Amino acid sequence: MAQFDSDQIQNPIADPIVEVVDTDAQSQTVVINATAEGVATVVINRPRRKNAFDAEVIGALNEAFETLEAADGVRVVFVRGAAGTFSAGADLDWMRHASTLTESDNREDAMAMARMLHRLYSLPMLTVALVEGSAFGGGAGLVAACDMAIATRATRFAFSEVRLGLVAATISPYVVQAIGPRRARALFSTARVFDAEEAQAFGLIDEVVEDGAGLHAARERIGRAMLDCGPTAVAESKRLVEHVAGRKIDNGLLSDTAHWIARVRVSPEAQEGVGAFLERRRPTWDVRGGE
Repeated sequence: MAQFDSDQIQNPIADPIVEVVDTDAQSQTVVINATAEGVATVVINRPRRKNAFDAEVIGALNEAFETLEAADGVRVVFVRGAAGTFSAGADLDWMRHASTLTESDNREDAMAMARMLHRLYSLPMLTVALVEGSAFGGGAGLVAACDMAIATRATRFAFSEVRLGLVAATISPYVVQAIGPRRARALFSTARVFDAEEAQAFGLIDEVVEDGAGLHAARERIGRAMLDCGPTAVAESKRLVEHVAGRKIDNGLLSDTAHWIARVRVSPEAQEGVGAFLERRRPTWDVRGGE
């Protein structure tokens, strides 16, 4: 498994665009940085293109999420765009090129996006989108694929694909899960622009902050909170939600959940967590040290 080298780690709050942790795993269009405590940030770094997606960005994001999936000690992953914009969606040159491809070639191109989003969605640690400026098309889909999202009040969102005669296909599983089918039909079909407060009401984001400073404060708050949580328990909790969502509450589900907690209770992490609580000390996974 890959492991972050503390000599390469910078403070992502002080400097959002810093040294790449694993230079073999990604291009400079996507940058990973992390704190020594395991608070990682993935930055889409194409500010001149408003962090728009193309094949290179999608591939680099996929490799970044693959790196984090295999990294020791990562407790939370934040996703954001450089220079005050989350992502304007698809790059115009990339779309122009796609229009010249065959259906088969377009299918492969789209599968790269689908695989990237699913890798983000499947990460075992908490994932949080930090959204500012705009999140259009695939950018809004990236937000939906995260476990949580926080946006500045001035952020604007849109699923704008139908204005180009396209559909929000690869992002649709995550958007529909986040906001529900009826709302998704309306937003996908009209391509209307909506603000952060509406996005929160729809369920696309969880919190609205005033500005970039608010995003930094939220990142610090969530990063500290995740150090209190057992990393295996976080991963188990995410899998548990996936397992029970949409299922009928019957004896089969009751049995599944009983077996789930019984298995977790006897795990080394749970034994350590309960013991630390009873002994009034920090558990071993809290790397901040001290009592």
